[in-house]
Amino acid sequence: MVRNALVMLAGFLLMVAAYAAFEMFVPVQSGNKNIEVEIPRGSTFRQAADILWKEKLIRDKKLFLVLGRLTGADRKIRAGFYSFWSSMSPLDIFSIIRKGRIIEFELRVLEGDSLYEIAETFAKSGLVTKEEFMELARDPDILSSYDIEAQSMEGYLYPDTYIVPKGIKARDALDIMLSRMKEKFSPEIVARAEALGMTRTEVLTLASIIEKEAVVDEERPVISAVYHNRLKKRMPLQADPTSIYGIKSSKERITRADLQRKTPYNTYVIRGLPPGPIASPGLKSMIAAVNPAAVPYLYFVSNNDGTHNFSVSLGEHEEAVRAYREKKRTKEEG
Repeated sequence: MVRNALVMLAGFLLMVAAYAAFEMFVPVQSGNKNIEVEIPRGSTFRQAADILWKEKLIRDKKLFLVLGRLTGADRKIRAGFYSFWSSMSPLDIFSIIRKGRIIEFELRVLEGDSLYEIAETFAKSGLVTKEEFMELARDPDILSSYDIEAQSMEGYLYPDTYIVPKGIKARDALDIMLSRMKEKFSPEIVARAEALGMTRTEVLTLASIIEKEAVVDEERPVISAVYHNRLKKRMPLQADPTSIYGIKSSKERITRADLQRKTPYNTYVIRGLPPGPIASPGLKSMIAAVNPAAVPYLYFVSNNDGTHNFSVSLGEHEEAVRAYREKKRTKEEG
């Protein structure tokens, strides 16, 4: 009698195993089409199972829930958009859910990108239109929440590659970038800025100019020194990139007319720093802005190879400019 009971139990367990194997290893649907599913924020594992069942990706919700409890996957589920294929088995789908492999994409903010260029990045990702982005970037409430004493987020969005989930709100993405800048603006930079009598906006403004001018990292502190020296002597900074800010792309050629145009940012016609940053500076430029090299230079001109020729006097600078133009002309003719 005991033997018969054991045989019956073994048979029952075998049937259960066969059923579980069929339910978990055999795809519910045929074909190989892509199915995108959103698990809303705050969803429980049970609610996720309901969604998967309605999408015909699993057959037995109870079995799915038992597997979740046995593996601990039911304790926490990552919200977001998931990509599945109809050829996947329920076990494959369970594995993706358990690992939280949601659809993500890159948002790349390059060092030296302006707010308008970042707006284009957001627009290309489909997160928000350029106009909506600029509206957010100028939102007084958001600026106030991050203690930004400026008219926009220009210079406050840290340049980096951000991996963000599909469906993220533009405001949330901006929060990540603003928080990263806050993190990078370290206590050491704050201390140096205070020693120099500079506000955070002033540091980021100078750093953004350095970012647009410097190509070689070693020159960043030297370029910073030129501007610090000019500020001390109350000389116009005469930083070319400031002349076209808000007028045209920094990728376009800067003309004599650009240098003479009257704008609040053009340091050829205003004295001191512009009212705010002209781009997003990287960490090296931020550090350089508060750590200028101990050099007496007041001028610099490109060597047309990424480096610059630095000068103390106007005469030396004019000679360097002539050499640069001659070198450029020779290269164009050759």
